Amino acid sequence: MIISHLIGGLGNQMFQYAASRAFSLKRNVPLYLDIQDFKGYALHNGYELNRVFNINTQLAGNSVLKDVLGWRSYSPIRKKLYRSQLRRFRGKRMVVDTQFSSWHQINEIPNYCYLMGNWQTEHYFNDYQEIIRKDFSFRLPSIGLNAALAEQISNNVAISLHVRRGDYLANSSSLAFHGLCSLDYYRRAISYISDRVVNPVFYIFSDDMSWVRENLLIEYPCHYIDHNKGVESYNDMRLMSLCKHHIIANSSFSWWGAWLNPSIDKIVIAPNKWVLSDFDTSDIVPSSWVKID
Repeated sequence: MIISHLIGGLGNQMFQYAASRAFSLKRNVPLYLDIQDFKGYALHNGYELNRVFNINTQLAGNSVLKDVLGWRSYSPIRKKLYRSQLRRFRGKRMVVDTQFSSWHQINEIPNYCYLMGNWQTEHYFNDYQEIIRKDFSFRLPSIGLNAALAEQISNNVAISLHVRRGDYLANSSSLAFHGLCSLDYYRRAISYISDRVVNPVFYIFSDDMSWVRENLLIEYPCHYIDHNKGVESYNDMRLMSLCKHHIIANSSFSWWGAWLNPSIDKIVIAPNKWVLSDFDTSDIVPSSWVKID
């Protein structure tokens, strides 16, 4: 069996799920999800995959965790073993991905294992795109304003543009790790898109819309989408995915908003520098997407 440790916001959960789902399909073994660390987790909206998407995966209980990890199954111990300094104590069944680049020894992972970490590259699940897209189809239909926007998006050359600031700015360590996409980045991205697309209409998603309105002046039609709050935030990802082209932030949320658009003709613009920390992020942005400083 494969057990996937899930934590973080919706985009992070999707990467963790997609990598482990693809691996379980490749090895033809069942997949379990470990969501125990969401107990008391105050960030974002907790565990969301089953509520948002059409996935049907078993959750790992204590007995399953102990079967695979033994003494390492206790949550505080697992958290300590996540640190690279303690990797020699993980054993063969606990597999940790702490970087953002594809792990080229992925095929050496045993069939009976616990996956923990980022897994933030499509290289892990590219061979199973059709299944992953089906898993990540939205469980509930759009209603109200979201349904009206979805209809509107389908009738024009819609460009999603994501500005993520709020939670990055609110936490100094998060800001030091992630950094913020600059105003120049968005201006260059808008220029790139508008040079190649006729009659673009921008749909702007942000957790700091007042900053966007004051600083990001766009000479094309714009719609500012900021009504999806809390547990309804996933609807922003759905609306992003319906757009024809995308300008994303250094955010797994808008990464997935762009990836879920199945069009082979889409233009996706991503920041060249994904994080400020000294991480290898070369595999995060798919090769068909455009990187801009």
